[in-house]
Amino acid sequence: MTDADVVIIGGGAAGFFAAIACAEAAPHLRVVILEKSSHFLAKVRISGGGRCNVTHACFDPAELVGFYPRGASALRGPFSLFQPRDTVAWFEQRGVRLKTEEDGRIFPVTDSSQTIIDCLLGAAKNAAVQLATHHGLDDVSRSADGFVLKLGGGETLRCRQLLLATGGCRGPHAGQPAVSLGHTLEPPVPSLFTFHIAAPWLRELAGVSIDPAEVSVPGLGLRECGPVLITHAGLSGPAILRLSAWGARKLHARDYRFPLHVNWLPQITQQSLASRLDSLRAAHPAKLLVNTPAPPLSARLWEKLVLAAGIPRDRRWADLPRAAKHKLIQQLLQTPLDVAGKTLNQEEFVTCGGVRLSEVNFKTMESRLCPNLFFAGELLDIDALTGGFNFQAAWTTGWIAGRAMARPLSG
Repeated sequence: MTDADVVIIGGGAAGFFAAIACAEAAPHLRVVILEKSSHFLAKVRISGGGRCNVTHACFDPAELVGFYPRGASALRGPFSLFQPRDTVAWFEQRGVRLKTEEDGRIFPVTDSSQTIIDCLLGAAKNAAVQLATHHGLDDVSRSADGFVLKLGGGETLRCRQLLLATGGCRGPHAGQPAVSLGHTLEPPVPSLFTFHIAAPWLRELAGVSIDPAEVSVPGLGLRECGPVLITHAGLSGPAILRLSAWGARKLHARDYRFPLHVNWLPQITQQSLASRLDSLRAAHPAKLLVNTPAPPLSARLWEKLVLAAGIPRDRRWADLPRAAKHKLIQQLLQTPLDVAGKTLNQEEFVTCGGVRLSEVNFKTMESRLCPNLFFAGELLDIDALTGGFNFQAAWTTGWIAGRAMARPLSG
């Protein structure tokens, strides 16, 4: 492989967007994408269950950054340059029609990630970007006029500008090129994961969903409200994933073993709930508590919560002692559960951690420590909640880096 003006390490969303932006803005430059695996855009292919959640219909940069547990302040400026509205326009200008679903997620109308892959591959080829798979980076060093890259098989490639877009740092090796060029990695830890909970009564409810429920971790200041799904392993759903994202480092420090409180009726005050239970007692004094659920709780969940509160299965409403009623209220509004591990959300597999943000100029995505070195995507210490936000960070940082690399060299 002959030398290049710009080499991009990583054939994912951020790498492709950077390459296309650079090559379209400066057609005279030789731009190369190197991908170590056999396929480009692998994460794009599987995202959103194969539909590819391209971005999210949040068009106010100040509001948009609120979906990023790490990187919010750094992204405020970049989102003023390239945000979801620009992403939609970019794809539609290249023939990809998009649709916005009720929850704000944006997908191609084909509901196929292949549509996005074909668009990116086509745009790269139209811009004369050179694409190479099976080209992993073994080592990188500075030279007088740029960088020397040592590739697998003993091949050497020189370039004037280098972009690292290798994805999340799931292991120390992933960020090694950045470290070798003087950068610091924030320790990688998982984000967006579900909770293992051993309570048998909870696992027996696998498949039951509650919307909304409120989950919180006492002592850590973590609290989220939204849909919760009970699984064979414990708890999942959007509220759990958001809690895991905001608490990624704190929960890692606890080795994913911590107390969790669940409020199954977050829209009801304790006083209102007490009145509701009194009404049920007055209306159904001879009925069994376990057979008389308080709306909107399902019959299955209600039964398990009544029993978890220590109320016998044969207890009738007329015979419910005041102390037992109080305990039931506490169970409904603050069920204590012990989390004893995690499962990564395989659809997203987002990692918290990466290149320290203070070492990068977010106006250009260029390193503050190593001239003509650029970063984009999840290699940076940036991660987001589900809903297309991680892809948006990839599009934005890739676009800014690509445009910057199209300008005259610095240093």
